[in-house]
Amino acid sequence: MDFSKSMNISSSGLSAQRMRMNTISSNIANINTTRTPEGGPYRRKDIVFEAIPEAKTFGEVLTNQPDRMLNRVQVTDVNVDRKAPILKYEPDHPDANEEGYVAYPNINLMEEMTNMIQATRSYEANVSAMQASKDMAMTALEIGR
Repeated sequence: MDFSKSMNISSSGLSAQRMRMNTISSNIANINTTRTPEGGPYRRKDIVFEAIPEAKTFGEVLTNQPDRMLNRVQVTDVNVDRKAPILKYEPDHPDANEEGYVAYPNINLMEEMTNMIQATRSYEANVSAMQASKDMAMTALEIGR
């Protein structure tokens, strides 16, 4: 694998994890949002990743082993959670229904924080892989002197 392919694969991982962190941040920020433009409480969002084969030239396809397919990651969809909202009895709330219950988003803060930590660690791993690729390229240039 050459330098540019490793950087492309790592950068796709960085982009995907950044989008995941943005989505998790949105979920956390809207944990108490009871009214949205679509109507009802905020709905939790989740990112779907997919492994996409790294683009190859015709010559590379002919010379490489078929089991050495390199994949990059791509965000393919944003799923909206369809779980029922959490109802809390707050008769004085402006969004309370006729029975006095307010519909809050079905978001678990601990789950979101765990997902954020996992996304952060994945982001850091991709940064480390990019740094290792850069270091190897620099070492190869130093050897050539």
